Amino acid sequence: MSKKVLFVDDSASMRKVLGITLKKVGYDVETAEDGLEAVSLLDKHRFDVIVTDLNMPNMNGIEFIKSAKCHPNNKFAPIIMLTTESSEEMRQQGQDAGAKVWIVKPFRPDKLLDVLKKVVG
Repeated sequence: MSKKVLFVDDSASMRKVLGITLKKVGYDVETAEDGLEAVSLLDKHRFDVIVTDLNMPNMNGIEFIKSAKCHPNNKFAPIIMLTTESSEEMRQQGQDAGAKVWIVKPFRPDKLLDVLKKVVG
């Protein structure tokens, strides 16, 4: 059975490219364009891993992580932050919220795939 991934990013092109990349290697992918939309998906699905951007409208990545970590179906899902933000302060805020891994954009898709393999097998 394939691992279920939630990918949250306000960039339609990022959602499309990463969605295709992850599906090609066997992941079952759901996408959301911001944290609010992603929270609604948490009610419908249990995810093996969550990948989220930081800077998004309506609900940013850190707010979303805090919400996901309180959600009964997904509170134990590892969370990967995929963002252009590289400051140590923001990275610490992400870790404090519950992000397991922090990847700075631009990135190579194979790096994300390696991280996914490590966190979900």
